Amino acid sequence: MSVSSLEVTRWEGPLPSVDAVAKMIDHSLLRPELTAAEVAAGLATAAEYRTASVCVRPSDVALAAAELAGTGVAVGSVVGFPHGSATTAVKVFETRELVSLGAEEIDMVIGIGRLRDGDAEFTRREIAAVVEAAAGRPVKVIFENAYLTDREKTAGCLAGEAAGAAFVKTSTGFAGGGATRADIALMRSTVSSSVGVKAAGGVRTLDALLDLHQLGATRFGATATAAILDDLAHRLSGGSAPLPIPADTAGY
Repeated sequence: MSVSSLEVTRWEGPLPSVDAVAKMIDHSLLRPELTAAEVAAGLATAAEYRTASVCVRPSDVALAAAELAGTGVAVGSVVGFPHGSATTAVKVFETRELVSLGAEEIDMVIGIGRLRDGDAEFTRREIAAVVEAAAGRPVKVIFENAYLTDREKTAGCLAGEAAGAAFVKTSTGFAGGGATRADIALMRSTVSSSVGVKAAGGVRTLDALLDLHQLGATRFGATATAAILDDLAHRLSGGSAPLPIPADTAGY
C-alpha cells in the first residue's frame, strides 16, 4: 500500500547544510519488488550522499555491509517487518542473524495487536529482548501509528524507552498511513531527550522533513533521499522553486 506524501507548507526557516540533513536520513530500500540492481543503485545513492544509514531488507544485509564498508554509512535492517506478527523468539533470532551479517542498526515492528489489547508490559518485554539481542546496536521501535490511538502510542513509547530503545518510530511505510505532525509532537513529548524520534512514511520532500524536524524528529526513513538533498542544495545555492519529486518514491 502506498502512503501519500505528507503535505506541509513551504519551509521558510533557516536551511541546514546538506550534510546535516543527510545525517538525519535512513535511506530506505525495503520495497519487496526491488531487484539486485535496484538495491545496488540505492546503496550507491546512500554512499554518494553520505546518509546516516541505509535500511535494507534482511536478505540484503550482507551485500550492503560489503558495499558500504568504509563509507561511514551504517547498515540497518528490519525485524518482524512489516506486520510485527512474529513471535518474540523469532524476532530475537532474526536480530541476532542480522547482526551476524553486518547490521549495525535494527528497526523492529512491535506486536501491534498486543499493544492495542492494552498489554504494554508485553511490548516492553519484547522490545527489551530485541535490544538485548542487538548487543548495543541502536534499536528503533516501529509502532505503526495508523492503527493506534494516542493513548496506545503513548504507552508504546513509554514501553520502548523503558526497554532501552534508541528511537521510537512512527510507521513501516506500508500501512494505511505514515508520519504525521501530530504523532511526531506526541512522541517527542512522551519520551525523554535520550530517545530519538524517527519519522517514516510519506516524508518525500525537504519541506516535510524540516517541518517534522522542528517538531522533534531526529531521523527519517525516506526513499526520496536524492530529491530531498538535491532540493536543499538547490535552495542553498539561491534557487527558489522546489525541485520535482520523482514518481518512483511512492511506498515509503
